Amino acid sequence: MNAENQTRNRKNIKAGFFISLAVIAVLAFIGALKTNDYNSIRHHDIIPGAELFAPSEGKPKRAVSIIGTPRTNTWTKVFDLYNEGLTEHDFQAYIYDFAVTNNTSDDVADFTYTLSFDRDVFLASAWNGAVEVHQNIAGEEVVALIPDLREFVPGDYELRTITIDGEPFIHMRAGDSVIYIPNRSKNAIEVPIKPSEGTTSGIILYVRIGETLEGASMDFAYTFHRGLLNEPLFLFALGGLAIWLIALLNYAVTSAHIRKYQERHEQDNKIIRESIETFIGFIDAKDPYTNGHSLRVAQYTRMIATELGYKGEELDRIYYVALLHDCGKIGVPDHILGKPGRLTNEEFSVMKSHTSCGGDVLGNFKSLENAGEGALYHHERYDGKGYPKGLAGQEIPLIARIICVADAFDAMNTDRVYRKKLTKERIISELQENAGSQFDPEIADIMLRLLGRGKIEM
Repeated sequence: MNAENQTRNRKNIKAGFFISLAVIAVLAFIGALKTNDYNSIRHHDIIPGAELFAPSEGKPKRAVSIIGTPRTNTWTKVFDLYNEGLTEHDFQAYIYDFAVTNNTSDDVADFTYTLSFDRDVFLASAWNGAVEVHQNIAGEEVVALIPDLREFVPGDYELRTITIDGEPFIHMRAGDSVIYIPNRSKNAIEVPIKPSEGTTSGIILYVRIGETLEGASMDFAYTFHRGLLNEPLFLFALGGLAIWLIALLNYAVTSAHIRKYQERHEQDNKIIRESIETFIGFIDAKDPYTNGHSLRVAQYTRMIATELGYKGEELDRIYYVALLHDCGKIGVPDHILGKPGRLTNEEFSVMKSHTSCGGDVLGNFKSLENAGEGALYHHERYDGKGYPKGLAGQEIPLIARIICVADAFDAMNTDRVYRKKLTKERIISELQENAGSQFDPEIADIMLRLLGRGKIEM
C-alpha cells in the first residue's frame, strides 16, 4: 500500500471514529432526554374503594400497587352527630394500613394518595407522613397541611372538628378528602422505594358501625426515578462507547506498530538507496564523462513512470532498477569506456556485453523484483534491432523501454568523450524521428511532453 493510500485510509478511519463517537453521543443524549422525560411524568391511578380494600389476589397488575387493609378488634365511640341523645356507640375505629409496593425495576421517587370520602368519617390519627385535609365548609374549600396528626391541635386550624372524651377528631363529610404525603425524614423515610420493595403508612378512621369505606375512592399518584443505566438507549450508547474505546486503543496500538514498521522500512530503503548509489558511484567514476549518468537516468525514469500512473513503492522499485541499469559496465575495461574514437567491432562487442553482465549480476538481487530487467534489456530497440536478444515492441519489459528513452536522452544531453552534447532542438528531433523504431512511441511522447512543460532541464 503506497503512502497516498495509507494517508487516505488513515483519514477515513479517523473520520469513522469521529462519526461513530458523534452517533454514540447523540444516542446517549437522547437516552438522557428520554430518562428525564420519563422521570418527570406524574402517574395517576384512580382506585375505587372496592378494589382498594379487596384482597391482593385477583387485583389488576399495576406498576406500583397499593392495598388498604383494615385491622380487626378495634374500639367504638358515640358520635351523636345530630344531638339525638344517643348513648350507644355508633362509630367504630379502624386502623387502615396502606401498603405500597414497587413492582418495577425503577425507584419510586415520590408518591401521594388522595382518599376521597362518600360519607361521614372521623380522622383520628396517621403516622409515617403528613396529611393535607380538604374540607368543604359553607361552600368554600378549606385546606390544611398537618405535619403530624398525632400532635393535632384543633385551635391551630380552621377545620371542622369534634372532641369526644377529650380527644379531637377531624370530621370528614361526603366530598371531603385527605392527602397522605410520605415521610422523608431519616427516622421514618418512606421514599424512594427501591425495586421490588415497599412501605406501609397508617391512618385511624372512625366509620359508622356496619359500614365500610368501599364507597370511597383513591387517586394514587407517583413518579419514578429511572437511572441512566436502566434506560436501554443510554445503555446501548454506553456499550457502543466501550466498543469505541477498545477500537480506538486497538487502532492506536496498531498505528504505533505500523509507524514503527514504516520507520524501519524507510530506514531500510534509505540504506538500500545509499548502498546502490554508492555502488553506482563506483561505476560512473570509471568514466568522468558519464559521471552522474545513472542517477539522472533513474530520475528521468521515475518522472516518466509517474506520468504513466505509478506511485509509492512501485515507483521506488522502478527508480532503483533504473539506477542499476549500467551496473554491467563494472566489467568493461577502462580503455574501452574512455576511448575517444570509434570502437572496433571487438571493442563494441565487449561494450555490448555490459547488458548481459548487468543482468547476471542483478539476477541474485532477490529483494528488488525484476532488478535485472533494466540492465539486460535497456539497449533493446522497439523495432527489434537492439541487443542482447533482439526483442521487439511489447516483448521488451516496460521498465526497459522507459530506461531506453531516459538513457538515450541523457546521452544526447551530456558531453561525451567522443562529442559535445546536442542542442535541445536536435534532441527533440531525435526523439521524434526514432519514436517507433528505437523508442516506444508512447514513452517518447511522454518525454517530449515533459520537455515541453519544462519539467526536465536541458
